[in-house]
This record gives sequence, structure tokens and C-alpha cells, in this order.
Amino acid sequence: MADKKKASMARRKQEIQLQQEIETQEEWEDVMSKEGLYVIDVYQEWCGPCVGMVGVFKKIKNDLGDPLLKYAVAKADTIDALEKYRGRCEPCFLFYATGVLVAVIRGANSPQVMRTVTEQLQQEHKVIDGSAERKEIKDPYISMVDTMDNDMEEDEEEAEEGRPASKKDGKQMRFKGELVNFGDENDRSQESKKEVTVAVIKPDAVQAGKVDEILEEIRAKGIEILKDEERTMTEEEASNMYTHLQDEDFYKDLIAFMTSGPSHILVLTKGRTGENIINEFRDLIGPTSVEEAKEKQPESLRAKHGNQTYMNALHGSSSEDQAMRELAFFFPDYAIPVAEGKPKLQRTLALIRPDAFKHHKDEVLQMIHEAGFKVALQKEMSLTKEMAQDFYKEHEGQEYFDELTTRMSSGPLMALGLAREDAVEGWRSMLGPKELDKAKEEAPDSLRAKFAVEDVVINQFHGSDSEAAAQKELDFFFPMQQTMAVIKPDALGTKDEIIEKVHDAGFKIAARKETQLSREIAEEFYSDHKDKDYYNDLVEHMASGPTMFMVLSREDAVEGWRSLIGPTDPEKAKEESPESLRALYGGDILKNAVHGSSNPERAKEHIQKIFGDIEPPTEQAEEQEHDTAVSKKSTEVEDVAPEDRQRYREAEAAKTEEPQQQEQTSTEEAKPTEEETPKEEEKAPEETPKTEEEPKQEETQKEEEAPKEEEKTEEAPKEEQKEEEVKQEEEAPKQEEEAKPEGGEETKPEEPEQKSEEPAKTEETTEEAKTEGEEKKGEETKTEGEGAA
Repeated sequence: MADKKKASMARRKQEIQLQQEIETQEEWEDVMSKEGLYVIDVYQEWCGPCVGMVGVFKKIKNDLGDPLLKYAVAKADTIDALEKYRGRCEPCFLFYATGVLVAVIRGANSPQVMRTVTEQLQQEHKVIDGSAERKEIKDPYISMVDTMDNDMEEDEEEAEEGRPASKKDGKQMRFKGELVNFGDENDRSQESKKEVTVAVIKPDAVQAGKVDEILEEIRAKGIEILKDEERTMTEEEASNMYTHLQDEDFYKDLIAFMTSGPSHILVLTKGRTGENIINEFRDLIGPTSVEEAKEKQPESLRAKHGNQTYMNALHGSSSEDQAMRELAFFFPDYAIPVAEGKPKLQRTLALIRPDAFKHHKDEVLQMIHEAGFKVALQKEMSLTKEMAQDFYKEHEGQEYFDELTTRMSSGPLMALGLAREDAVEGWRSMLGPKELDKAKEEAPDSLRAKFAVEDVVINQFHGSDSEAAAQKELDFFFPMQQTMAVIKPDALGTKDEIIEKVHDAGFKIAARKETQLSREIAEEFYSDHKDKDYYNDLVEHMASGPTMFMVLSREDAVEGWRSLIGPTDPEKAKEESPESLRALYGGDILKNAVHGSSNPERAKEHIQKIFGDIEPPTEQAEEQEHDTAVSKKSTEVEDVAPEDRQRYREAEAAKTEEPQQQEQTSTEEAKPTEEETPKEEEKAPEETPKTEEEPKQEETQKEEEAPKEEEKTEEAPKEEQKEEEVKQEEEAPKQEEEAKPEGGEETKPEEPEQKSEEPAKTEETTEEAKTEGEEKKGEETKTEGEGAA
């Protein structure tokens, strides 16, 4: 077992060393001085490197085995040379050959990365052999940004001098993912344009009569042909088109070939915006080498219709910048269509049934990602026969019903929530017909045909047939839940990073507060671990410093949060789930950064202990209840969402009737005053017995006020006022809703004998208000504006 663990750790270490880490300008300059081809993933701290490409890099490295190929990750935040990439590098891969920029790829496009690595390695070997020269490029995107900045500065200078802003040439470039015009003010107000690419059906394919067949295959991939013109290129046109290949041995033959007969020049786009059309078409035509295309992508257009080397049937623009140059070259007067704007994303339920899940899970998931779906929800689970019958109850009475429900309950399956702009139809299109014979005949490449099980008539996949059905089915497999999330004392310094990851994972924070637990509260919170050896150490650790508690809302929140935090042991988490929170922020099993409820029942119990009742408000009353909750929030619930702070202040100001009240409510977290709760004034005289409690309160003052410096005070009368305000908070909801919490031991002015017990409770006055009276207070602190998930 120990040997296995060592081997696993060794593999992990080897993977980490795959990419050199560059974090300073000095380290950057050192890398730039070294020989070889560096593929550098430029990232910023807030998002991190592109982990999804690590496997691709490792495969390329293993396949090629070329010592010239090296990988690195570079932190733009701290490297001066990458200053212009800050805010523009997710993800961005720079190819440097001995300190010279030779290629840039934006987006985690593994086929394009593989092609570029191969091409640039070949070129670098030629440079080292002296048979070619290294060709330095400029990053088109950064150059465009520089142009934009310069143009804006010129316009500002001209405006300051009283001269009209000069008109630019109307040149189109891509900024933040959209085509924009750098022309006069009328141009700047125009809508964004679609992304396009230029394609050429070369003379060999035209002469062979394959044009119609190629055009049909292009359309079958959902690609729109905006322009199709047959023309024979002049030598000048061909030379300008292939100027980047002028140092190749076959350059003259290529020019002669391209001018030997007519070609078809195409302008292509796809969908509403044309997004990613350049990369999609490059993938469709396949590698430049026909031999390589036939070996690696036999279904590509070059593999089907190409002959050899440069006579490979088709050409496609390799970048946005090249596409714009080729468009201007071939069709200088062509107006690119306006982008239609992206529709809202759809969600659909996808089920990989037990047999396919057991044998083809990874392959199916890969196909889902390649089809452009985002996996928003994912769960592996087993259904009982009754659950399967309930899910498919609309099919009850059909002859296949019993076999369907039996197959569905025969073992683990995978449920997925897929997101895409046409998710419902897109997924059903991938699935193919429900009847297997029909699927195999009409759609042999569909999932149902490809992964059919012999002698089984039930297909292996499910997809929702409408948006309404998708929502209903998603609710069945991923019910809306709330769970308790805890950021432990050892990780509180990284709470902002953790909260950002919480939001990125699709959770809404319904409520949160930061506090230091007393030992008694920690013991109660972890009571289910009482029999464990580590129980005392765990309790002491949880009471050692401030802790952040959060109520998270999302579909399948309990399992979703547990999946995000990873295994209990951070070392195991680093091996099995390196992007989990415990892997990233945990130290050891005790100090493992975060905690999550183990099941929905425990989640409800924990939420009740810490927050009381915080059921999300109805959609109709959400805004009204949100304002009420914020305006009544006690000093114990922190972190009002920034967008709600103005409403918070307005709600408090509206309640202010006296200048004195305004002073009391000017703190960050407002408290009810005596004027706001007139009935409490009648009970004020009953506070006199509290003079007996003051010495004990002073003794426990440090412990109860340590995490909340803003509440520190040296005057005993303020302790009286604090307890009086706590009681006012407890009485207010009773007057409004006539509701009484189960914990009846709360302080009641009309029962003096309970006051005599108060000194024993003052060890953690603020915790008492949080835990023993939370059922009332929970209605006041219901949400932070995010509770309705």
C-alpha cells in the first residue's frame, strides 16, 4: 500500500514538473534566453492556469519525445513583460522559440495546439540546422489593443486642441471577443459583426469535380456559406496569400499549382455570431499533410479529397487576423453580416444508462465536450426500480416499460445537466432515433447507434424532449437544496478565493456569518463525531479562531458542495481531485480548510443550529422580504452583499425617527432601538437585577468579544444595553408573527428566575443569540439577496 502511495506521489510530482512555473520578470527573462520551443500558458491568479490542457501537453510530449519542446505557465500579474495580457489571458498560449514569439493560440483548442506544436517544432529544427530563418510575429490581439489605445489618445488630443477627431479607415478588429470598427463615430455605433473565415477549394479538387460534394459536407456541419466565387488566382494573388511559406522548398511549385486552374473562394460563418468558426473549419479540413490527415483524421476533408503535400484540396484561415486580411484581399467590398446576439442558454437532462456508463463513460463525456456542451450538473447514482418507474411513469402500460425500468435500476448511471444555446435539440440530435434499428440505419454515428448493447432493445441514453420537460427532469435528479458550508479557522485567510470558487460552481449564498465558536457550540456542531479519536482535537481547532458559516443554494447542493471540497484528507484530495478546495487550501486531515454537511438531513440540522429558519422567500414577496431581512439584520450576521448596502441604508434611514436613532443605526450592522419597539420600554425597569451579572461579564469579556472588535467596550452599562437590545430583537418577531422558538430558554423579562440564570450564559452572549434563538432570528436574517436560488 505504501509503495502504491509513493508511486502515485511520484507520478503527481512528475506531472507538476511538466510545466515550469514563471512568476517573476527575472524568471521570464531566463526562459527567454534558453534554446527550444516554449509553449507558455499565460494566466492570472484569479483564474489559474488551464488545467484542462495538461493532459494534452503530456500526450504531445510523450508522443514527440522532442527535447526542444518545453512547457511553462506564466503569471501575468507579476511579470512586467506580460502586463498587456492582464485581463486578456483566459486561456492564452504563447509559443516562444528561443525568446522569439512565433505563434499565439487563444482558447483551449487541443487540435490546434497539437498542430501548432508540430509545425513550430519542425520549423525550429530547420532554424537550428541553418535551413530556415525564425519568423517573429506580433500577437494580433495585443496589437489591436495598442492600436485602439493609440487611436483613442489621438482623438482625445485632437478634442483638447479643438480639432475634430480624425476619421480612421474603418478597419475591423476583434476586441473582447467581438468584431468592432475603428472608424468614425457612425462606424463605432454599429452593431458587432459575425466572425467569419475564408476558405479556398483548390484547383485539384475543382478539376476532380468535387466542389459540390465538399460544399454539401460543409453545410452538413451547420456552416453557412456567405460567399462562393470561382476564380483563377494570379501569381501576385497566390504569392500574397502564401507569403508566410516563401522560405519553403515547395513554394514555387505551390504558386504554380494555385494559379494552374480555377479555385472556389468561400466566406464562411456559423450560427448567430460565427463564434469559433475559424477553429471549427480548420478541424473539419484536417491536418495540412494529406498523409497525416488520413492517419489521424480519416473523416476530414483533406483526408477524403486531398492528394499530397500542398495539393490537399482545401485551405482555411489559420487565425482571425489572417481571415480579415484574406477577406480584404479577395472581397474588399464585402460587408460582414451583423451578429444576431446570443440567445439565452438552454439546459437539458442527459442520462447515460447503466450499460453505457459502465463501459463508455469517458468516451461519451469527451464527445459531449467536443459538441460544445457545458456540463453544469453531474451525478453518478443508482435508481431503485420504484424510482425508475416514477421517472418513466408516463410510459407505464407500454410493452417496453418493465424492461426499461429494470435496465435503469440495474446499476450506477450518470445524470448530467447540459447547457448550450440549443441544448435540448442539440443533445437529441446527438442521441439519434429512439429505436435502435432506425438509429443504426439513419444515424450510424449517433450515440444510440454507436453504443448499442447487443441483444438489448433499450437504447443507452435519455434526453429531455422540451425545455419544460428538461426543467422537470432536472428537478427529479438534481432537486433544489441548501447545504451548510464552513470555512474553518485555518483557511479563513483565503475566504475570498474560496467564496469566488463557490460562485463559479453555481452556488448562491443564501446566508453567511463569521464568528468564533465557543467550545460548547463546537462540541454540539460536531456531536456526530463524538466517538472518534480526533473529536477533541477537532473541537479545539474549531474554537481556536474565527469561522465562516454559509448556507449554499443550488440544485443538488449537498453532493455538489461535497464534490467541490474533495476528500477529507488533503493529500488524498491532491491525488484524486487536485482542483478541489481541500487540495488547494487544506493542510492535513484536521486542518482541511472546509467542511460540508454529509446529507440533506444533516444540512438542515446544521443550518437550524447556526441560522435558524431561512427558507427562501417566494418569488412574489422576495424583494419585500429581502429589504425587511436586511433592515433587521443583527450584529451577528455579517457581510451584507455590496449591491444591497444602499437598500440597507435606505431601510434604516426610513425607520429613523430621532437623531439619536440615526447614530445607533450608522454602524455597519444596525440594531433595533427602543423607539422602534415601544412595547419594550414598558419592560425596561426589569433590567435592574443585571448589576449582579457585571463582574462575570467582565471576566468573560475577552472571550465573547474576540472575533468582533467593533463591539468591544469597557463600560458595564453598555453590556446592559447590549443584553436589552438582544431581548428586543427576540421580542420583535414574537410581536409580529406570534411565533415561539423551540428553545424556550431564551431570556424573558417577565420571568425573573430566568434572569438569575443569565450569568451562566454570558460566556458567549453573541453565540446565544445565534444558536438558541435562531428560529426567530432566522426570519430576520433570511438572505443576503441570494437566497432565492
